[in-house]
Amino acid sequence: MTIERHQTATRMSKIVVHNNTAYLCGQVTEDRSAGITVQTQTMLKKVDDLLISVGSSAEKILSATIYIKDMALFAEMNAVWDSWIPAGHAPARACVQASMASPELLVEISVIAAID
Repeated sequence: MTIERHQTATRMSKIVVHNNTAYLCGQVTEDRSAGITVQTQTMLKKVDDLLISVGSSAEKILSATIYIKDMALFAEMNAVWDSWIPAGHAPARACVQASMASPELLVEISVIAAID
């Protein structure tokens, strides 16, 4: 059994790969002062970059869990999500309202994806 850990620090790895499956740690925006649209866009760009780094892509996402600070932002976040996820490749997804690790954060995502 092989487990690969990528971009590992003391607390966590950004990606763990096992059995041709990539598990991404929670991803957030770089610009915590931005609104929900920009936070969602930049968060999903980080997901793209991490998936590409291990030979995967948005088309191969199996599951996504989205944590949102306030459900009043749900429609705005979904507008970005809907334009980002490739047509016909929507993963299993959950979205829950949650207290965030930092008060400026509005959205976070955790992803599991297949690898070729």
